[in-house]
Amino acid sequence: MVAMDLYDVMRTTGAARQYTDHPLPDDVLERILDNARFAPSGGNRQGTHVVVVRDPQTRGQLAELAIPGARRYIAQIRNGEGPWNPLQPCGVDAETIAAVEVPPGSPLRDAPVVLVVCVDLAVVAAFDQELDRIGVVSGASVYPFVWNILLAARNEGYGGVLTTAAVAEEPRAKELLGIPENYAIAAVLPLGKPVRQITKLTRKPVAEIASRERFDGDPFSA
Repeated sequence: MVAMDLYDVMRTTGAARQYTDHPLPDDVLERILDNARFAPSGGNRQGTHVVVVRDPQTRGQLAELAIPGARRYIAQIRNGEGPWNPLQPCGVDAETIAAVEVPPGSPLRDAPVVLVVCVDLAVVAAFDQELDRIGVVSGASVYPFVWNILLAARNEGYGGVLTTAAVAEEPRAKELLGIPENYAIAAVLPLGKPVRQITKLTRKPVAEIASRERFDGDPFSA
């Protein structure tokens, strides 16, 4: 295997949701995880755990668990809302949400392997837990690892996508996979050989996402 340039990997790791029937062998997956594990975590506690799911029936059950969240997502989009937004309550009634038909097919069913990435809440430092908003800081101990997995997969010629819809049904997902109570599911990652490998992504320029000294400061650029 010839390693890609780091910046090329970063610029071409898009969301891959469709896969060929090419397998993702255990030795390649182990290499992906072996490199991804060097991601930083709070206090270097390394409280992550990955459930590697290859069984088609279990992957199908995970796909089913993602449907309720997807229904609400679609219903809110149709209603002009930001779906699952923590600042804006859902304005769609339960009956309307339940009637939404989710498109057939799911990367959780189609990928050769699905990784369920968990984090031990007993070892994270959630500095924002007393703030009057939804907590996000504890994600610092797991999402660098998740992104490292996707970067490493891209380097190996594979791809995936970070999904979270099934987390809306976390109690059922934890029961399905035997995940302990003190762990939270942070991401569900289908991985496989992409049908189409993206070579160019479109993102906002630096001047639109960075400012000098203050949030309302001058746009940052060289």
